[in-house]
Amino acid sequence: MKLIQILCITGLLWLTGCASTTTTSSSSSINPATGLSTSSAASRDAGALQPITAAQAASRAVAQLQPPADLWERIRRGFAMPNLDNDMVHEREQYYAARPDYILRMTERSRKYMFHIVEELERRNMPSELALLPFVESAFNPQAVSSAKAAGMWQFMPATGKHFELKQNVFRDDRRDVLASTRAALDYLQKLHDMFGDWQLALAAYNWGEGNVARAIAKNQNAGLGTSYSDLSMPMETRLYVPKLQALKDIVADPQKFNTSLPDIGNHPYFQKVDIARDIDVTLAARLAEVRVEDFKALNPSANRPVILAAGTPQILLPWDNAAIFKRNLQAYSSGQLASWTAWTTSTTMKASEAARRAGMDESEFRSINHIPPKMMIKVGSTLLVPRSERVENDVTEHVADNGQLALAPEPPPITLHRTLVKARRGDTLASLAGRYGQSAASVAGWNRMSAFAPLKAGQHLVVYLPMKARPAGTLTAHARTRSGGRTSVAVASTRARPEAKVVASAHSRPSGVKMAARAPAKSAQRVAKSAPQRASRDTVVASRTR
Repeated sequence: MKLIQILCITGLLWLTGCASTTTTSSSSSINPATGLSTSSAASRDAGALQPITAAQAASRAVAQLQPPADLWERIRRGFAMPNLDNDMVHEREQYYAARPDYILRMTERSRKYMFHIVEELERRNMPSELALLPFVESAFNPQAVSSAKAAGMWQFMPATGKHFELKQNVFRDDRRDVLASTRAALDYLQKLHDMFGDWQLALAAYNWGEGNVARAIAKNQNAGLGTSYSDLSMPMETRLYVPKLQALKDIVADPQKFNTSLPDIGNHPYFQKVDIARDIDVTLAARLAEVRVEDFKALNPSANRPVILAAGTPQILLPWDNAAIFKRNLQAYSSGQLASWTAWTTSTTMKASEAARRAGMDESEFRSINHIPPKMMIKVGSTLLVPRSERVENDVTEHVADNGQLALAPEPPPITLHRTLVKARRGDTLASLAGRYGQSAASVAGWNRMSAFAPLKAGQHLVVYLPMKARPAGTLTAHARTRSGGRTSVAVASTRARPEAKVVASAHSRPSGVKMAARAPAKSAQRVAKSAPQRASRDTVVASRTR
């Protein structure tokens, strides 16, 4: 009896399974476009099951049952670019394999950024080989700057960076930012691939420029030649660009083949984003996160000043485990302001020494903190970093944080002024004579040891100091002595007044032999020599031109 019951139950279960199988097969089908199961309604619309094409089958990845052992294995699984095999690739393989210390330094540096890059590539369905491109571009150094002014891990030129919305100002350079530069680089590479339909040509355009690659392709097409990466005529740097990436790909694919070991990089995030609401010093942020300043800067390399402005950079990157530590320490912080620096926009052009004085800073420290080289003036409208007093409660505004720029101009060279004798005209006053030569009445009065209101006589000689270069007609200048045949004579030349010249240095003697633009008759020269003291006839004054 029990045997009969068991047989009945078994039969019932078998019939139930058949019904379920029949229902499933009739109510779902495979979408030929996606390879996914669809509803019964969709099945009725699509009709009977259709076979998929070979291309569709090849485009569908098979899910791996075992997760990647590490990030390198994850990268290997995503290789999707056609391989390049030529002598240049082999030469680069040997080059890298002969430098294991160099490979180790690069790969150790990459561990902070690689997981994020691989995640972004997979999200965009792009080849994982592109995660190795910063090895070629910058050796994974976000602070790298090329001779052509390309910067960051992905080596963006200033103009290209601006095109892809990478901010560049006195407070930050997003070409170095880990998140922003990776986003921009992958946007650019995807655009180039869409343009040329080939990853190797896209890489060539990334290095050489899309216009150059397009012209090289058009040239080969007109000549009836091939248009692949290997067929185009290009600079040697670009010719080696893809072989370098291919060599690194080959080493990552099989490190043992090249006697190379790769550092262990776990298949998990290295950092996480943390929002900030107030301006904060870089050193303080690192201390609150309990990380070294060097490690903090490696994750936040776009900050090129000692303070991070929340209005322009509302989030920072921290090692995964340190993010919670930072939040806890920030909440408990009660030692005053978070930022000891603020921004100052100049309202006039000035020297760095004057700006430092106004900011209450030592000039050398002021130049260093604001990246102002010697002999450069600060132009009006420049944004400078200056100490923040305790009275300043507001943080730097978003407009300044996003648009602050530093504009510099060379300091004007000093002007050499010469002691010049001029003759008063009928009706001249000291003020009118001084104005004629672009000087103040007080200056002329001081040079001649007389009152600014003293009357002048027609033909009276007075001393003014004028620039050497300008020489208007009708001005008598005694400033050079020459010796000829044992006699002393005074050379007389015309000089033009420079109204912007101001005397700022003491007089000094000038050697003889100064070139003259014009010479007065000998008798006139002798009269001038007799009327002027011989000691003063050689006086010159060095002055600065102010703007």
